[in-house]
Amino acid sequence: NWSGSLIVASLTGAFGSSFLYGYNLSVVNAPAVYIKKFYNATWERRYGFSVDESTLTLLWSITVSVFAIGGLVGAIIVTPIVKFFGRKCTLLLNNVFAVTAALLMSLSLLAGSFEMLILGRIIMGVDAGISLSALPMYLSEISPKEIRGSLGQVTAIFICIGVFTGQVLGLPEIFGQESRWPYLFGAIIVPSLIQVVILPFLPESPRYLLLEKHNTSKAEKAFQTFLGKDDVSHEVEEVLAESRVQRNTKLVSILQLLRTRAARWQVITVIVTMGCYQLCGLNAIWYYTNNIFSEAGINRETIPYVTLSTGAAETVAAVFSGLVIERLGRRPLLIGGFGLMVVFFAVLTVSLTLQKTVYWLPYLSIFCILAIIASFCIGPGGIPFILTGEFFQQSQRPAAFMIAGTVNWLSNFTVGLLFPFIQSGLQTYCFLVFAAICLAGATYLFFVLPETKNKTFNEISQAFAKRNKASLEMQEMNHYPGERKSSAEQESNFASSVDNRETKKGIV
Repeated sequence: NWSGSLIVASLTGAFGSSFLYGYNLSVVNAPAVYIKKFYNATWERRYGFSVDESTLTLLWSITVSVFAIGGLVGAIIVTPIVKFFGRKCTLLLNNVFAVTAALLMSLSLLAGSFEMLILGRIIMGVDAGISLSALPMYLSEISPKEIRGSLGQVTAIFICIGVFTGQVLGLPEIFGQESRWPYLFGAIIVPSLIQVVILPFLPESPRYLLLEKHNTSKAEKAFQTFLGKDDVSHEVEEVLAESRVQRNTKLVSILQLLRTRAARWQVITVIVTMGCYQLCGLNAIWYYTNNIFSEAGINRETIPYVTLSTGAAETVAAVFSGLVIERLGRRPLLIGGFGLMVVFFAVLTVSLTLQKTVYWLPYLSIFCILAIIASFCIGPGGIPFILTGEFFQQSQRPAAFMIAGTVNWLSNFTVGLLFPFIQSGLQTYCFLVFAAICLAGATYLFFVLPETKNKTFNEISQAFAKRNKASLEMQEMNHYPGERKSSAEQESNFASSVDNRETKKGIV
């Protein structure tokens, strides 16, 4: 089922989108000391005195956190963009933000303006906010249902590869030097240009062409390209069946989706999974990594190289998840991932609390860090994006991704804002807070989340119908997605049945 076009579309889309999101999460860590020195030098040149420590800390905090603010803006504006331009064109146009941000950030040192770096981080956040909604939407709509999970996991895999790439390029031997750190941000242009060159030769989402643009011929060609076969009548009719169910429905707004009873528990589940995705404590792990490695006796000069093990663990776990997701399903990977994080957070709390009493406990802490990262990437790291694409009908999907993106970026900003206070107040016990969040998320998903593996979008809606207490008519409409009759044929059959009843009545 993996055609060449499907592979190229997923890899190209992810390389120019989710890869850049992961890259920008880690790229600021290595050159932090040099960027702060640049801020101080710029301040001194402008005002004649060095910047005080509190102001410098504030400037650096803004530089890191505005990425989430930009992401929130991108998540909010993505719905009208994908509605008007389509999924593929949105990914292409999004590269304007990436290239603009790369130029601003890479030229900031030359221009002597730290404002350019901060503005570039905001614009890069907008790019990430758009791509993390448009890319999963595109991948879920171009893939057959049999491999929709594996293809959707490409988003998470490239986020991890992006994080790892940022760590590698930030090494002192490459760009992790005072004179070279702008190249770390200039490298963003490369994935964007590759996507701009390749993606135009691939089709738009066939579901978008068929259901929103009503262009059957282009939709058939897109299906043929992505599926690698000539006869796509079954796939076209499957989408048309969904179209008949919602033939009088236009693209819904966020408010309309929130008021839709038939989608109530889907929305709640997406909010819970996206909230736990950011609030589960992975950002806290990144915060503690260097300290834990130092406590284990690793030299400060060696820590950047040891930190690469975290990026490698992320990538291996994400690839493993992509390989097994169609066999094991979304439900066990997601619940199991959160469950394992609870266990390892508890062990990490104990080992950090007692690490000065037993010589080998710091090494247990290192193992727990790698295990938490791997547990996250096995399920919670990518499956929430897949579920957002699977839970909703075509008319609801853009609004659903806007809700998911808003929760994602607000949670990201909340963690960055509150974690320093949580850490200072609870010290090593702060990880118990994240363990509780993971436990709550796993418990909710255990009782609510249905398995979506190898199911059509209508079948997934039907799985939620009873819990949503949807009307009997809606349940029946969702229960027969495989009916392969056009609207004209249905009307003809209806007229025929009426004529038959009239004839029988006349005979009686």
